[in-house]
Amino acid sequence: MKFRKAVKTDINDIMNIIKQAQADLKAQGINQWQNHYPNSDTITTDINNGNGYVLLKDNIIVGTVAVIFDGETTYDHIYHGEWLSHLEYATIHRIAIDSKYKGLGLSSIMIKNIEQMCLDKGFYSIKVDTHEENLSMQRLLQKNNFHYCGIIYLQDQSKRIAFEKILTND
Repeated sequence: MKFRKAVKTDINDIMNIIKQAQADLKAQGINQWQNHYPNSDTITTDINNGNGYVLLKDNIIVGTVAVIFDGETTYDHIYHGEWLSHLEYATIHRIAIDSKYKGLGLSSIMIKNIEQMCLDKGFYSIKVDTHEENLSMQRLLQKNNFHYCGIIYLQDQSKRIAFEKILTND
């Protein structure tokens, strides 16, 4: 397994994974990642900003994620709860695994890589949000010791549930 920054030549492979995830969410009746989001412009911006990453298995892209170290304005206000910390934090966005590789723990492998990257950069908090009906993402977060913190609202006022994990050096 190799976890690396995404490059422009990865966009088609990343978009294939994103489209699978969009179709899967739609089939479950979850209104997340619909209405042409994320799209290739989103992924291109992630890559151009140095925030896009991919997981490779046998040199095949099997997972994608955006990791942002610049904060998240929609996290400035949290409702019906509170963040675990006020530390500098990384955010995880747009995490998805190729359908052919689901169930192998690859999302957790990506999270472990992100945690190490955070520690290497001196960040001890990771925050993430997801749709309240996206139970598979919630299970992934709980399995990786993220804690439910409350509710945030995206710029379009869509409701999301928010999680945080505090990292340690052990």
